[in-house]
Amino acid sequence: MGHSHGLRSGTRYAFSRNFKEHGSIPLSTYLKTYRVGDIVDIKVNGAVQKGMPYKVYNGKTGVVYNVTKSAVGVLLYKMVGNRYIEKRISVRIEHVKHSRSREDFIKRVKENAAKKSQAKQEGVTLHLKRQPVQPREAHTLEGTAPESIAPIAYDTHI
Repeated sequence: MGHSHGLRSGTRYAFSRNFKEHGSIPLSTYLKTYRVGDIVDIKVNGAVQKGMPYKVYNGKTGVVYNVTKSAVGVLLYKMVGNRYIEKRISVRIEHVKHSRSREDFIKRVKENAAKKSQAKQEGVTLHLKRQPVQPREAHTLEGTAPESIAPIAYDTHI
């Protein structure tokens, strides 16, 4: 049996509201300030059908390039075949939230600046390159002895 391929097909769970988040939309959604250059995540709110982005863009992160009264223009990149195409979409603010993807980076920049200034005062050279997580140190378990394991010989007698 065939099925429809409409504009909102396959969005039964993607556009549904989360557990205990039904009902009216909080005012904080409307009171947030968006500026050009802000990084935002697109998360569709199923309660508002106006200004809803197409289902492909749900969960994507982009940069605000235009701000209007009740919507923002978001610039993002969509993979088409073997390349990324720049897409500019207008999305109402109910479907957008500030991204937290750069918080770690900004925190690290501030910490590094503080470390640099402290090292400069002390006259010490400083290496700020991040190191990947190293393997755990070798250790032995106390109170256990090594045990050798060998397969049991195959027996055909019944």
